[in-house]
Amino acid sequence: MLLKLFISFFKVGAFSFGGGYAMLPFIQQEVIEANKWLTHSDFLDMLAIAQITPGPVSINVATFVGHKLSGILGSIVATTAVILPSFIVVLLISFFFEKFQESKTVQNMFKGLRPVVLGLIASAAIDIGKETIIDIKSIGIAILIFCLISFKRFNMILALLLAGILGVIMY
Repeated sequence: MLLKLFISFFKVGAFSFGGGYAMLPFIQQEVIEANKWLTHSDFLDMLAIAQITPGPVSINVATFVGHKLSGILGSIVATTAVILPSFIVVLLISFFFEKFQESKTVQNMFKGLRPVVLGLIASAAIDIGKETIIDIKSIGIAILIFCLISFKRFNMILALLLAGILGVIMY
């Protein structure tokens, strides 16, 4: 199981760009569809916990999945595997960055990757939304929190607390 965890989360770390939310479709593919380790509902519960836990959401999800499947050692393996590809790439880039920083090709490559990251994040939001927006109350909470964060620059921690309180009151 530990080897399968490592391989799955190493693939997630190696083939997803943008980190955080952009990695969620890849994690979902590995955890729910390819390996059937979790149900969609379990994944959403872990995602909710990962969002309110300090640190990058994708790393938190890897940690929680690893723990659910193989305890503390599973957490360590999954977390290490998901960050290892980025660590290696950043280490390699750091050796060459100054030399290629002004390269038009490198700048254009990064411009081309930005829309991909946005598309991955939008895909994750839509997929999660299908399971999360279940009735008029959940739509109301989502719209309220979106508006507070987007237009009023409301504190994210307070928004999470407010959403939790609204969930307790409304459900």
